[in-house]
Amino acid sequence: MSDSVTCTSIINLRYQDGSEGSPSNPARFKYQDYAQLKDNSLRRKRLFVDNTFPPDNRSLGDLPNLSRWQEDEVEWLRPAVKYSVLTCNFFVMQNYLFLTSPGNCWFLAAISSLTFQKHLMAQVVPMDQSFKNYAGIFHFRFWRFGRWVEVVIDDHLPTINNQLLSVRSKGGNEFWVPLLEKAYAKVCGSYADMNAGLPSEACKDFSGGVNMTYELGEAHTAGHDEKLWLQLSRATGCKSMICCGTAPKGLKICHSSFQVEYYGSKEQLVRIMNPWGKTEWNGKWSDKSDVWERVRQEDREKCFDRDDGEFWMALEDFCHYFNMVSICCENPNFIDGDLNCQWQVMIYDGSWVAGASAGGNLSYCESTTFATNPQYRIQVSIIDRKEQDDKNILLSLMQKPQHDNRKQRRSHPIGLTVFKGRLGSSFFNRNRPLKSRQMYSYNRDVIEMHSLEPGEYVVVPSTVRPNMSAEFVLSVFTKSESHAASEAPQ
Repeated sequence: MSDSVTCTSIINLRYQDGSEGSPSNPARFKYQDYAQLKDNSLRRKRLFVDNTFPPDNRSLGDLPNLSRWQEDEVEWLRPAVKYSVLTCNFFVMQNYLFLTSPGNCWFLAAISSLTFQKHLMAQVVPMDQSFKNYAGIFHFRFWRFGRWVEVVIDDHLPTINNQLLSVRSKGGNEFWVPLLEKAYAKVCGSYADMNAGLPSEACKDFSGGVNMTYELGEAHTAGHDEKLWLQLSRATGCKSMICCGTAPKGLKICHSSFQVEYYGSKEQLVRIMNPWGKTEWNGKWSDKSDVWERVRQEDREKCFDRDDGEFWMALEDFCHYFNMVSICCENPNFIDGDLNCQWQVMIYDGSWVAGASAGGNLSYCESTTFATNPQYRIQVSIIDRKEQDDKNILLSLMQKPQHDNRKQRRSHPIGLTVFKGRLGSSFFNRNRPLKSRQMYSYNRDVIEMHSLEPGEYVVVPSTVRPNMSAEFVLSVFTKSESHAASEAPQ
């Protein structure tokens, strides 16, 4: 797909630009003001120390691959102290190959994918930072459960034997990556709380967008490749973050695709990068494959024979050797290919409270409590008749963590139920959900797309059983201005 193809932006009806929580005015995580703290440090001529995430084992946490004696060897060093300020770089875009610990590879894959999207990079990693006018303080931005937050850190980094403990650049003197990792560890609770995860989780927090995951190996059936190719092509055109992987590890990023003519037929190729900068595919269409000699010169120039972790694969091989691919984009345009439509999103904070608003699943015998769940109304005014099965509504339900620490949070199976009709007395006795079978998931983000005819609808988020207390965020994405969403009174 041509690089000139871009998705339209999202109109956020909750956080208008400039309001707290919007991209241009993120909320202050832990109530820390970066500009004020840096100014105080410069004025006092003291390097900043972050007492909310101190440079000690409390912030490190219980890392599974670190023994007790190794914990005692950890030394927290500042880059500008460990290295000469003249050779210490905050950000060098060309050097995006990293090293990391095995349990953190999911985050590494997400970071690597982020580097290909400059507009998102500038949002997550503010470009006004360097080691000039140095005060030992840095800041980063993440989308966390419905709003953008700014996270302040000091630049103490954990090391053993003068080597960074976790993520580090291949060149050794570039520090935006380990500093970004430290900021993300702070919002997760500790470095240990980042052990094991999915790249889709971090990509969501880098963009606040829509994430979809597709199974590959098991779904490699008739017609599957054509649909997947269409999704990858749309995602590439929409500047999406794309990560692929094999279980239980082996995460990589996919960042472009194109068709090449080979012996008169079209071959669909996917470009993949191994963030570790080594270990490449050595089959057909690999760097050293002789098939490149039988294509046009302009296509051959897309292949570089160098041991850098970047390579091409045929789509068929991609589906065979990888288990899954996740795509995260700022809006849902990549899903149905309608790149010209405008999306709006309304974001609601809600909660299930045991004994009050945690009514559980409609299918349980306690279904009489289902009506106590939070309810949201959607008014659909128009649908694109020219587009078959037009997906005009996307629902995203995220369960907030019940603890500050990511690994210690307890989650419930959650799901969405959609009804058509106007709310009133005995509504749930008189109406049946649009889907006969309701799916509940432990996933952090539950996504549903719907093709809804004009009319009024009710969306009910719920836990699988009654009396499961938790907080959640419901995002309602709608096409154009012809749809409206509102919270129904209880």
